[in-house]
Amino acid sequence: MNTCDDVKWPEYWPQVARDIAGAVKAAVTAVQDESASAAVEAFGELDALPFEQVVSVQSGIVRELLEMAHPDGLAGEDIQAVLERCVRSTVPWFPELDVAALAEVLTGALGVVDVDERPQTLAHTAYLQAATVVIVDLLRIVRIPAVVAIRNAVGEVARAETVEMP
Repeated sequence: MNTCDDVKWPEYWPQVARDIAGAVKAAVTAVQDESASAAVEAFGELDALPFEQVVSVQSGIVRELLEMAHPDGLAGEDIQAVLERCVRSTVPWFPELDVAALAEVLTGALGVVDVDERPQTLAHTAYLQAATVVIVDLLRIVRIPAVVAIRNAVGEVARAETVEMP
């Protein structure tokens, strides 16, 4: 198994998947710790990885956590609550957070907007930062370890990539 700090990622995962998992975990930890310097470093690591693949994993995590937090479905008020919690908990220690990116993360994860088809007005880094903040917020609500959510998302991406389209 490949290790990242105290986490062991499966050796059968491709190296890029292990790198993404480790970088997502590091970013989540930095945001949970409210450490601006650690977050900047972790976001830099995320930004150095293939954007589309990182977004696939982060979107998978957000989707799963939203489903767990709202098993009966989401209402507009639920999305508004996520946005408000994210802004209130993050902006005091990380004022660089792009609030518009939070909305893009949620609409992208829910399939309302395809990340690949969105206008390229939002910097990749802002999107990755916002996704991490949303993940941390939802982890607080659902109360599962980040490692579990990351493993589930990477597994789902791997399954989706092995399914042949008709």
